[in-house]
Amino acid sequence: MDVSVVLPCLNEARTLRACIGTIKDSFEIHGLLGEVIVADNGSSDESREIAIRHGAHLVIVSKRGYGNALRGGIEEAQARYIVFGDADGSYDFKDVPRFLDKLRQGDELVMGNRFKGKIHDGAMPWLHRYLGNPVLSAIGRLFFGAHVGDFHCGLRGFSKDAYQRMELRSTGMEFATEMVVKAAIMEMRIGEIPIELRPDGRDRPPHLRTWRDGWRHLRFMILMCPRWLFWLPSLFLFVISLLSAIALELGALIIGPMRFSIHTLLIAGTGMVVSVQLMTFAIYSERLASLIGLNRKSKLRKSRWPCWSLELGLLVGIGLIAIGMGLLGWLTLKWSKSQFGPLEPEITMRVAIPAVVSITHGFQIVFGSFFLSFLSLARSQLRESES
Repeated sequence: MDVSVVLPCLNEARTLRACIGTIKDSFEIHGLLGEVIVADNGSSDESREIAIRHGAHLVIVSKRGYGNALRGGIEEAQARYIVFGDADGSYDFKDVPRFLDKLRQGDELVMGNRFKGKIHDGAMPWLHRYLGNPVLSAIGRLFFGAHVGDFHCGLRGFSKDAYQRMELRSTGMEFATEMVVKAAIMEMRIGEIPIELRPDGRDRPPHLRTWRDGWRHLRFMILMCPRWLFWLPSLFLFVISLLSAIALELGALIIGPMRFSIHTLLIAGTGMVVSVQLMTFAIYSERLASLIGLNRKSKLRKSRWPCWSLELGLLVGIGLIAIGMGLLGWLTLKWSKSQFGPLEPEITMRVAIPAVVSITHGFQIVFGSFFLSFLSLARSQLRESES
């Protein structure tokens, strides 16, 4: 079999017949041996009957969601190459052979690009065309280096081998984003084809919800790229806070009419605590994503800290706690010499703030190292159970 075409379906009785017919016509014209799979996700109209009547392979997917429907249909595909597209009449399935040609030439994922093709009047809402899709696609290219101009095109093709290696997990609309992100992370060969988008033939509102689904796509990309969510903000905040703290430890900093002293030092210390917390979250997210399979067999799976261990974390953390406690001890001794009376804040706070920050960092590192060890243990047990 040359190609399997999967159509996710939820009440598409008005357009499903034409979609199946166009696909089968393209098979005949180009001499292809193919199959049409209708992955029905709970239709209450005649979609299922139409699929069977017109020779499609009907797959009933009980778990609701765009991703669930596609995953259910793709699992039933018999061909080496798979193309999927919406069954609402907005895509021209005469393009299926073009996708197949690109796949046979070596591309592992072939994306349709509506912006390089033609978007007919009324086919895409203004907000999606000029803001949503371009912005989300630009973020995807920036975060993952994916050379894809239309991240959310609903017509695309891929090899079944590539699909299996991606190990896609999303159940909703973000399934489309996960596919491109995983392909980019795994350095798969990605191609593009200009296509047309026509107004759909539905007599009901679309399943897509602009703000809800747009946020779900954005959220997924952010979670899959800790560098932008955690690492870069945390490093920037840490450097600024550290430089500010060093300058203020030497004394008050006067810039024009403004005087920065211990109050600003307290803010800088807080910035250092928050930045280290963000770094910790970045490590957690990478380890956890690897554990549950979101970035399995990818570059993200490689640890940024190959030499880090529980023992090293305990050593560093306890060392920082000891430094902080030592500073507080020295401050307490100084306080005792004044009969525990009032102290000069300009002097004492320049010791107390670094002490508290050091102790906080120490406890963060100690307990964070324990948590990372738990994740590593869970990952080892998961691998053993899989084998």
